[in-house]
This record gives sequence, structure tokens and C-alpha cells, in this order.
Amino acid sequence: MSRLVHLLGAGSALALGLVMPQAFAQDAEDQSLLPRVVVDGDRLETDPGSVSFIDEDLVAETLADHPAEILNTLPGVNIHTNSGQEHLIAIRSPVLNGGAGQGSFLVLQNGVPTRSPAFGNVNMLFETHHEIADSIGVVRGPGSAAYGSNAVHGVVDLYLPSTETIGTDFTISTSTLSRTRGDIVTGNGSQVLGLSVQHDAGWRDDTSVDQQKLYLATAVEFAGWSGQAWLSAMNLNQETGGFIQGFEAYEDEDVSESNPNPEAFRDAQFAMAAIELGRSFGDYVVDVTPYVRWQEMEFRQHFLPYKGFEENSHSAFGVMGDVTRSYEDLRWTIGGMVDAASGDLLETQPAPFGFFPGDSRFPVGVHYDYTVDTLAFALWGELEYEISDNIRVLTGLRAETHDYDYATRAPAGINGRFNVPANRSDSFDLVTPKLGIIWDDAIGNVALYANYARGQRAPQASDLYRLQSLQTVGEVKSETLDSLEIGARGAVLDGRLYFDVAAYVMEKENYFFRDAQGLNVIGGRTDHAGIEGQASFELTDTVTVSGNLSWADHTYAFDRAANGIVDGNQIDSAPEWLGDLRIAWAPTERFDASLSVEYVGEYFTNEANTASYDGHTVASARANYDLTDQLEAFVIIRNLTDDRYADRADFAFGNHRYFPGEPMNATFGVRASFD
Repeated sequence: MSRLVHLLGAGSALALGLVMPQAFAQDAEDQSLLPRVVVDGDRLETDPGSVSFIDEDLVAETLADHPAEILNTLPGVNIHTNSGQEHLIAIRSPVLNGGAGQGSFLVLQNGVPTRSPAFGNVNMLFETHHEIADSIGVVRGPGSAAYGSNAVHGVVDLYLPSTETIGTDFTISTSTLSRTRGDIVTGNGSQVLGLSVQHDAGWRDDTSVDQQKLYLATAVEFAGWSGQAWLSAMNLNQETGGFIQGFEAYEDEDVSESNPNPEAFRDAQFAMAAIELGRSFGDYVVDVTPYVRWQEMEFRQHFLPYKGFEENSHSAFGVMGDVTRSYEDLRWTIGGMVDAASGDLLETQPAPFGFFPGDSRFPVGVHYDYTVDTLAFALWGELEYEISDNIRVLTGLRAETHDYDYATRAPAGINGRFNVPANRSDSFDLVTPKLGIIWDDAIGNVALYANYARGQRAPQASDLYRLQSLQTVGEVKSETLDSLEIGARGAVLDGRLYFDVAAYVMEKENYFFRDAQGLNVIGGRTDHAGIEGQASFELTDTVTVSGNLSWADHTYAFDRAANGIVDGNQIDSAPEWLGDLRIAWAPTERFDASLSVEYVGEYFTNEANTASYDGHTVASARANYDLTDQLEAFVIIRNLTDDRYADRADFAFGNHRYFPGEPMNATFGVRASFD
């Protein structure tokens, strides 16, 4: 698959040629744009299943320097930030790392997955252009039949500005933490350019971040087909801060600002391009999206005792498509996907390490050096049937197959703690059904729904071929999660109060993860149950109160004496309570302000449930004032009460470890808008 690199380059060049505007001429016609959302399965608020949306106004107001800041305002979402742009994701789940963190969440940009199924990344949100998104949708629980492997615990779907965008929006800001950022979106009704640049000097020692993101899109129309071609690219260079250690070390200001791992860094590049095309053939609506993607990353594994150096990359091309036919009370869709990818990984250890004299488990030199070619095929179908005027049933089924062709450049066999498999091929077949029912206007304007869905993921390439000495080659299986939920949503009190509440139970089999001692665990089972609610209430004409509250019980359903896992133990990094509250005040057309509070409850930090973190409550405030019709000034104060807390807490290798949260800081900026 070496052709992938050449195809990717040609595809990117084609997309650039299509989207590079000759001139972004201004159009005097004002156009109101609705957030774009995909229409498959549970992607609409009118379909069964839990889904939440963030619109472009909230994206602009939040001015999130990290995607966690805005996504954590949604129920059931708990993204832990590490250092710089690093993070770990939780959606209706514990915070997951390793292969589980890479493969349990599907991240889409303009409806296209940002990663091939076998080559996920726990930090994959930093590849998305969230700063300029028109809308962000989060599906909680397994995704619809339209998206398969990796849509296990949830889906994050970011839609960037459409080619219908007219005018220019420009934002520039700086903060008391020496963080400077600029964003621009400009369009002429058929082409759009988006650019974001951020420099962060780092409030901890040796933790600067530089990141640039580019988005280009142009309208496409030929031979009856219409749509858009787009390109998204990202570059990240950061000096990474490591864990601070010691019980509640984040309480100490000097320790919080220190960096025990000044040698740590992360450099990453990412690009993807796609052409979205659609047309009708009589009563049949056809959508086809060919795409290409590429990424490279290198970093120091400061979170492991031996601090290995890793280089990884993958390139891919593929196509997604579907056909829809609608009748008076019936709609069906049949779709498919093919994704061909080629990835590689090199891990080396630059210096000797051992827990005791003569410890030979962590040899200097190459640990892993391999390539993996993958080919994924999927066919899926969905059927929606109106039983009556206000009762609908939605059912779906997806079947997919994943083929892996692995080759090692390092000698096969046991090398200290590391197990290098010999060249081999593997294949996995997945089948994921879905069945939902929704009763619109069941009680006034309130809808009731029930939804069953299965999420399943083929193993990550690292799950299969980055083994440890106690593992057996070929023992990792596909993870499966079965989910059942019921919910109610709607508007009451003359539409002033909107609410959405859901309760769920889920069971997962073949859970594969890395424990607190860095050992891989196979064949795990976990149980998950919870209740999530969100609401927005127009208290007065000028005051709106909104927020969410989530209760969850994530537990192990198996025993593993080696690290203290007992059936019924709480899974570590899984708070029982999460909450977010926001009060917005807009007394005049020119001025508005808001106060928000984020709550993260107590959680255990190890599998044996012998260490824990108390949780935290962090408040932020924002205010905006329109200086003119085109110019707005704003201020954002984060961590309003200057609390000492941890963005992430865990217990590993006998130590309490933390990524400390930022101290109180203020961001000042201006936003200009021109037609």
C-alpha cells in the first residue's frame, strides 16, 4: 500500500486546487445558516437515542482553547485534559486510555471519520477544527448503523462552515497565561476559508504549545451532482508537561507549576480531504463521499517509567455512500463503506531503565518496529416506519469486515517485557443491530423513546501487535457493547423550558485495556448504568438558565487478582456525578454575560478502589459588548475562584499522579464581523 502516500498527495493537491479561491469577494446578501447535521440513524433530535448539539453561537462564545472545554458542557461527557492539547475521552464511560481510548469513540469531521478504524489516537480531538465549527453533535452510546467500528461508547461529529457562508468573522485574543489565539472564517457563498492559530507559552515549566489549523472548501456541481470539496489540516508542536506526583500535589502552587518531564514533547501533523456529492435519480437520493487522510506523530512516552520514544503514522483512502428512498410512511437507506489504510509504528528506548539492579525488562534500543496494512468493508441498512401519525420505529443493521496484514522490521520474539509477533494476517467480522421507537407528542409536546443498540470495535493495530511478554499472539478479540436506553424530551411551559432526560444500561464484553501498572488486560467485562438530563429554561426575557446533570455507575464485572480488580468494583477514572450549569444574561442588544459552573464528582484512581480523587467544582464567567455593529469586545475569566484541582488524577506504579488544572486566568479579545 505504498501507493497510499502518492494517492493522498494527489488527492490533497486536487482538493487544494478545487478549494483555493481566486478571490473571496464579499456578497452583500445576508444569509442565515442553520447548523448542518447528518440524517442517519440517531443523529437528529427527532430520532430515538441520546444526542446533544452545540451551535456556532455557543462555539464562538465559549472560545474553547481545548475541545474539552466545550464538549464537557454536554451530559455524560467527561474529557480529561492532560498537558497542552493532550486528552483522554469519556462519553457514557470511564475515561479510557490505550487501545480502549483509541477505539471506543468515533470522531467525525463533516461526517467523515478522522481516523481509519485500526489507527485511533486517544488525543484525536486535537486534529479537529473545533474552533470554527458550525455545529458539534455528540451521540451518547453506540452510534447508528451508518457508522460502525469505534462508535462504541459515543460519536463526536463536527461540521465546519458550509460553502454557503457569506462574510468574514475574525477573532483575536490573548490571556494572562500568555496564550494568544486568532481565528478567521471568510466565505463568498460558494467558497470558504477557515484558519486558527494558537500560541501558548505554558503556565507550567517547559510546556509551550504552537498549533495551526486550516480549512478550505468550495461548492461543486457537475453532471447533476452537487456538494462540496474540502480540506482540513493541522500542525501541533508542544513541549509536554508530565504528571506531578504525591498525594494531592495539585494543592501546592509551586509543584503544580513544575514539570517533572522537561524532555517530553509531542509533534503531530494531520490532513484529510473529501468530496461530498449528492443527487436524485427519480425517487432515490444518492450520496457519495470519497476521501483521503494522512497523519504523523512523534512523542516521548513520559507517562511510562522507561520513557520510550514513539513515532507513528497512517495514510488512507476510502469512500462512503448511501441510497435513500422515502414513501408516505416508510423510509429506507442502504449504504456502504470501504477504507484502505497503511500505518507504521516505531518505539525505541534511548536510555537504560530498571526498577532494581539487573532489571532487564526494559532494554535499550528498538522495542517495536512494524507496518500494518488494513482493509475495511461495511454494508449497512436502516428502515424507518411510521406506525401511526406520531409513533415511528427505526431499525438498522451493519455488517463489516476488517483485514490486517502485519509485518515487523524488529526481530520477532520476546525482548524483555516486550513481545514482538512474527509476520501475520488477522481478520475480524462485526455485526451491529439497532432498534428504536419514538412516540412524538406522547404527553403534550413531550416525546418518549426507547432504543437498543450494539457497539462493536475491531482491535486497534496496537492491541494486536504491540504485545507484552505475558501475552499470547492472537488472543485479543473484538469488543462488544450492548446498550438499552429510554428517554423523554420536549418543550413545556409554552416552550420556555426544554428538557431531555435518558436512562441507560450497558454491558461490555472482551474489554481490552492497560491497567495501572502498565500491564495489558484481555477478556474483561464491565457493566454501565446511568441517568442523564439536560435542560434550558427562559427564566425571563433576559435571563436563561441551562445545564445538565449525569449520574453513572461504571463497574468491573470480572475478577483479576493481579491488580485488585473484584467483580463489582468501580472502574477507575469514572466519576459517579457530573454536572454543568450556565446562567446567561442579555439585558440589552449590545451586552450579554454568563456564569458557568462545571462539577466533577469523586472517583477512584486505581482498579482496586484504594485510591481516589475528591473531584472539583470550577466556575467561569464571560461578558461580551458590541462596540459597533461589526466589532465586539469580550472577556473570559476561567477558574473564577482560583481553586486548586486536577484535570486528571490517577494512581499508577505506586504513586498518586496528577495533571493540575489551570489557575484563575483571564482572556481578552475582540471579534469583528463583516458582510
